[in-house]
Amino acid sequence: MTNEETDDPNRRSPFSAIRAIDYTVIFERDMVAMRRFYEDVLAFPLLRELSPNWIEYGLGSNTLALARPSRTASDAPIPAGSASLQLAFKVSAAEVDQCADELLRQGVAPLSPPTDQPFGHRTLFFRDPDGNLLEVYAEIQIRERGSNEGTC
Repeated sequence: MTNEETDDPNRRSPFSAIRAIDYTVIFERDMVAMRRFYEDVLAFPLLRELSPNWIEYGLGSNTLALARPSRTASDAPIPAGSASLQLAFKVSAAEVDQCADELLRQGVAPLSPPTDQPFGHRTLFFRDPDGNLLEVYAEIQIRERGSNEGTC
C-alpha cells in the first residue's frame, strides 16, 4: 500500500465497524488449575463447556474462554512469571478490598495490596495459575493536595 492509499481521508477501514470485544480467550497451560481458579477462586459463572479444551465464562455481555492452543500450538510457551496478557475487571471501590480479602482467603497472594493510584483508580493486581496478570479496579476521586494542608 502506498502512502496515498493510507492517507486518503475518505477511506474507511472495515475494522471501524468493531464496537466491542465479544470474547477473550486465554490460552492455558494447565486447564485443571485454570478452571479451578476461575470457577472456585474468582467464582466466574460457567457459560458452557464446548470440549475439555474450551470452557467459557459469562461476564456481563462478554465471554472469557479458557482454551488449549490449537492454531498457535507451535508458539513457544510464555516463561513462568511473565504475563502474556492483562485483564482488568471493574468493580466499586469497596469491592476492590473485598476481592483482596477473598484472594487471601482462597490462598492467592496479591502482587500488591489495594492501592489508590494517582490517575484515579483503586487497583488490586494478582496472577492466575498460568502467570497472566489480573487487575480488579475501581474508579475513585483523587483529592488534590491543597496549599493549606499541614506537613510532617
